[in-house]
Amino acid sequence: MTYSTLISAADLSKHIFEPGWVILDTRHDLANPEAGARAYAEGHLPNAQFAHLDKDLAGEKVAADGSFRGRHPLPDRAAFIATLQRWGINNNTQVVVYDAQGGMFAARLWWMLRWVGHEAVAVLDGGLPAWLASGMWLSTEESPRVLGTLTERSSLVTTVSANDLLANLSNEKLIVVDARAADRFRGENETIDPVGGHIPEAKNRFFKENLQVDGNFKSPEQLRQEFSAVLADPAQAVMQCGSGVTACHNLLALEIAGLQGAALYPGSWSEWCADPARPVA
Repeated sequence: MTYSTLISAADLSKHIFEPGWVILDTRHDLANPEAGARAYAEGHLPNAQFAHLDKDLAGEKVAADGSFRGRHPLPDRAAFIATLQRWGINNNTQVVVYDAQGGMFAARLWWMLRWVGHEAVAVLDGGLPAWLASGMWLSTEESPRVLGTLTERSSLVTTVSANDLLANLSNEKLIVVDARAADRFRGENETIDPVGGHIPEAKNRFFKENLQVDGNFKSPEQLRQEFSAVLADPAQAVMQCGSGVTACHNLLALEIAGLQGAALYPGSWSEWCADPARPVA
């Protein structure tokens, strides 16, 4: 069986030492970038390796032309493939990613694997808290891997650029959905990016609304109902956030709901607001 959206702690426990499975810990703190690595060293899922948001899942912030690409722009594809190989991933590997923040960072790696054409990747539903609540244990041992042989295949996802969304302000063909909290969307309490506000005409769907009170994802039926109130056609939707990370949480929720086809704006608000010529709402 291939897991391509979520996997439960109970199901993962049956396969965690199985050959052909790779477990990746993506815990992170935007205010303290080394917190995730320290948490990993203190205790992680058995057989797991650590994936750093800034070092492994993002690329250069400044493009060759000097423009700012956002706080977490996508890395060079070849470099990312090499990173995945370093973790021992092959074309037939089942990958499981987790964090301790309800999938806030794990969903980014889930989406990125799909970006290079790898479908067998799932997020641990409920993350580390769900694993511990199930009575499972943690390890402090690192798991060295034989270099993987993953190759890039046709992408399973789509992206749009700032220029695409700038043009969209005139033709309004796309529905832009911002995954940030409502106050930041309104331009209030902005502590991360230099400008507060949002892309004109964007709608707001805070990524944490995808979760139940226990930190697990809501049911496909509930997610489908809630997202259908925000967008009519996922194929005409673009997910964004502050830097292209939590937008992937909404993309995962859409996939769980069976609403495929939405794109990601990787640069998101951090790239958009860096150019004063782009309008702000």
